[in-house]
Amino acid sequence: MNRGNAAVLAGLAVTLSMSVAQAASGSAADTTEDPTTLPRVNVETSKAKTLASPKYTAPLAETTQTIQVIDSQLLKTQGATTLTEAMRNVPGVGTFNAGEGNGGPNMGDALYMRGFDASNSIFVDGVRDLGSITRDVFNIEQVEITKGAAGTDTGRSAPSGQINLVSKQPNLDDHLNAALGLGSGSYKRSTLDWNQKLSGFDNGAAVRLNVMGQDAGVAGRDQVKNKSWGVAPSIAFGLKTDTRVYVNLLHVKQTNTPDSGLPTVGLSGFSDTTFSSASKVDTSNYYGSTDSHDDATATMATLRVEHDLSPTTTLRNLTRWGKNESDYLAVTAGVASLSGSDTSTWTTTRLGAAKQLKNEVLTNQTSLTTKFNTGTFEHSLSTGVEWTREKQTNYGLTRTGSLSSVNLYNPTLTASGLTITRSGLDAFWQTDTAAAYVFDTVKLNRDWQVNGALRVDHYKTSYLSEATTGNTELEADGNLVTYKVGALYKVAPTGNVYANYALSQQPPGSTSSFGAYSLSSTASSASNPDMDPQKSKTYELGTKWEFFDKRLLITGALFRTDVENEVYAEDDGTYSQIGKKRVQGIELSATGQITKDWNVVAAYTHQKTKIVTGAATAQDGTSTLPYAPDNALSLWTTYRLPQGLTLGGGARYTGIVKRQTKLATTPDHIPSYWVFDAVATYEINKNWDAQLNVFNLFDKRYITAINYLGYRYTPGLERSARVNLNYHF
Repeated sequence: MNRGNAAVLAGLAVTLSMSVAQAASGSAADTTEDPTTLPRVNVETSKAKTLASPKYTAPLAETTQTIQVIDSQLLKTQGATTLTEAMRNVPGVGTFNAGEGNGGPNMGDALYMRGFDASNSIFVDGVRDLGSITRDVFNIEQVEITKGAAGTDTGRSAPSGQINLVSKQPNLDDHLNAALGLGSGSYKRSTLDWNQKLSGFDNGAAVRLNVMGQDAGVAGRDQVKNKSWGVAPSIAFGLKTDTRVYVNLLHVKQTNTPDSGLPTVGLSGFSDTTFSSASKVDTSNYYGSTDSHDDATATMATLRVEHDLSPTTTLRNLTRWGKNESDYLAVTAGVASLSGSDTSTWTTTRLGAAKQLKNEVLTNQTSLTTKFNTGTFEHSLSTGVEWTREKQTNYGLTRTGSLSSVNLYNPTLTASGLTITRSGLDAFWQTDTAAAYVFDTVKLNRDWQVNGALRVDHYKTSYLSEATTGNTELEADGNLVTYKVGALYKVAPTGNVYANYALSQQPPGSTSSFGAYSLSSTASSASNPDMDPQKSKTYELGTKWEFFDKRLLITGALFRTDVENEVYAEDDGTYSQIGKKRVQGIELSATGQITKDWNVVAAYTHQKTKIVTGAATAQDGTSTLPYAPDNALSLWTTYRLPQGLTLGGGARYTGIVKRQTKLATTPDHIPSYWVFDAVATYEINKNWDAQLNVFNLFDKRYITAINYLGYRYTPGLERSARVNLNYHF
């Protein structure tokens, strides 16, 4: 039995054995409303009224920034298993860029948000999560997406914002949730979420175990595999006291087969000097090799201590060590050769990219949250200090052998013919960051409140690249000051309008590939230590309203982000930093319950992007940013009928996504598309239910990503189905 199947069956076995042994005892955890504490998630709704980070000093409905929360119940209902799938609920966000040519495909959660690469702005419990890996959500309580400049929250991040995954924690609410899923594309997956309070601990202690095993293909795509297993045990002490201690471990192993992509032959916009049109290839075709692989291992250990100094003041400390390693050989479709009139003899080259990386992070974060009055003003304050060390080893590789071309319309699956060995000439970077911050929300009276945040980061980066011709050693250090200010006026007890301004900075090297903070001596590179930090300024004017006894949150916001200090090529061949980019638009959303049986999660974004100063980067020659659809929408709703039946579904629309320029005359954009999904859940009894998800209900043929050259694309999921048997106790 292979390891992937063993993990799936092991997860099921643990599920069944524990369901028999589980005792029917337990008491509810303390769910006192506190805007700095994550409450127990109500599995009947898709509403999250609070944010996990103690840096948010106001409830979500009164936070003067666009923040979208995706909770674990919504992920379960939609059948989402990865962060990338979860982000389908955030319109305009996706893995639109399929990578370069010989540089290889973008691996893992290569997400773009508001026209900027956000893959280096992914955090777990407020700690940066490095690496080009695919993040499973089996141990995630909710995903929080902050839009716009967010440097005060977590330090350097993309101009478009950040993504924070909140881990599941032990509590005093005993439960056991397990699932076994089967579906199209040989999909097999099992999960277990078991929480048990410990007897004999009067102060309140509990353990929690989350387990996942998966062995799945991708419907409609030959050879592509997503194979993984993971375990996340945790324990907590003092849950009934003023001092609480949480210990969390996480280990995930993935042995995936990456998608080779498909040649863009036959697509609208494809051109060739010999044939301006040709038939499309079969979307099931695989142009990779038998030794293509994408292996990743992630390990994380976290210690969190909380102490209530008073009913309104809490001191917290979080220490984390994490490491992830990735090893991939990605063989992809290359450039088609349309020679001769016999299409059966047409071929395509294949490209191969190999990478082996190790990322490590060590951090300690201490924060204090408190509430107090100064005269008639009410303060909710959060302040703290952080220290973080991030390291990456990019192993030097020697590649021998060559890739052969394959038949364009009928590719043969063979070994790549490549041999990849480590050369010993590696690249290393290390960044140490020390930061201090303060957040404060001040209620001036019943109707007005203001908020502000200030953060100062001191960073020091060292970079070493080994080479036979001599090593390259570079260093960079400096201070980054980021801040945001906002004001809110309560139009009604459940509605407000607000304004917010935020400034973020990213030092040289922080936008490099593979999650690295690497430096470069190239004069034109934004990673050159002599460059000034990139600055992002976000202006936001919005409104938030709660309806139906605060069960439904409606939001709307106008926003504009200006990105400055971009590298600009002068006419004389020198480089300056007068480059500027802009993204502006409107976002609308609705999250929660219209009735006790009717849930809805909906969001729409309209954005206009522009390179204000600098050369055009879109293939069509316009000044708009690539990978930023003008319009995007996401809708998901469910309704619970009598007799235990719940029906639901959703729609996703993504407008035209432009490709980055690489001087190729192949398709310059991804066409717009609609995709519809559906779900039906039947409650067999109080402990068991069955769930059917149908993806791409109308079997829409669409493109999710296109590479820089425009010769390769990734197709969307074809119509497929999954059935889950869920157990709750």
